[in-house]
Amino acid sequence: MNKTLGTREIMGLLARLLAGGVFIYAGFLKAAAPAEEFAYAIEAYRIIPAGLTMFAAMAVPWIEVYLGVFLAAGVFTRYCALSVCAMILAFEGLLLQAILRKLPVTACGCFGASMNNSLGYEFSQNLLLLALTALAWKYGGKISIDSAVEKYG
Repeated sequence: MNKTLGTREIMGLLARLLAGGVFIYAGFLKAAAPAEEFAYAIEAYRIIPAGLTMFAAMAVPWIEVYLGVFLAAGVFTRYCALSVCAMILAFEGLLLQAILRKLPVTACGCFGASMNNSLGYEFSQNLLLLALTALAWKYGGKISIDSAVEKYG
């Protein structure tokens, strides 16, 4: 049995750490700020009914944090990578519909109120995150808590 790590395993680990780290960071920035700030950003997309924006503003940041921690640590690696991918695809849909509808979104809300990048920039940044989650899904399980549990548990 070959115990050396190949390029794919290292790429999978780095992708897992980067994508997980981005989700932890983005979720923490939103969770640490008043929920009203993120709720305001959510309302700008005109998709969620106004009555649900506060719920989304309080829930989404913590989902991001937990998924990011689990992905970075390699806990339920493939499921977390798929969940992160699904969230990114949903974010991409929100950004794309805002771009196409020419909505006056001044802050995308992706990293809370601290960063105000253009919607196009955030869209392209999310494409990179999608590529990282694909690498994490395919190759990110070798150096993980999952593999340690499988090996020693």
